[in-house]
Amino acid sequence: MVADRIENFEKYTGLSEKIAAALKYLYENDFQKVSPGRYAIDGDDMFFIVSDYQTRKANECHLEAHQKYIDVQYMEKGEEWIGYAPLENQVPLCPYNDETDLAFFEGADSFIKLKKGMFAIFFPEDLHMPGTADVSSPVRKVVVKIKI
Repeated sequence: MVADRIENFEKYTGLSEKIAAALKYLYENDFQKVSPGRYAIDGDDMFFIVSDYQTRKANECHLEAHQKYIDVQYMEKGEEWIGYAPLENQVPLCPYNDETDLAFFEGADSFIKLKKGMFAIFFPEDLHMPGTADVSSPVRKVVVKIKI
């Protein structure tokens, strides 16, 4: 997992060409003008999802994991806590769904606060629980999905 402010994106371009492209795309675009939905950058190999939602209490959420995609989550408006735990020997709450590239798990080892203008990168070995806060508040988040 990596977390930082988007203006520091160049520090992370050495991770991979696709991550570099995703971070540059987030840095160069204004997502306030984009309607919620899914948008292709490079077909199914790289796309982004714009979401507007209300944060929820952590006990109402679960950790999630992906096997096919890296998540680059960017906070366009608002702030939230994101739970984190390394994928080790946890037992999923339900079987991995290949169609949605999603499995859910219990608990989080730690939390980071993602504020407006920050991004976080979650790899397949990073369980993450986005969208949490002590008090419900609106956020706008952009998630770039990068096929592995």
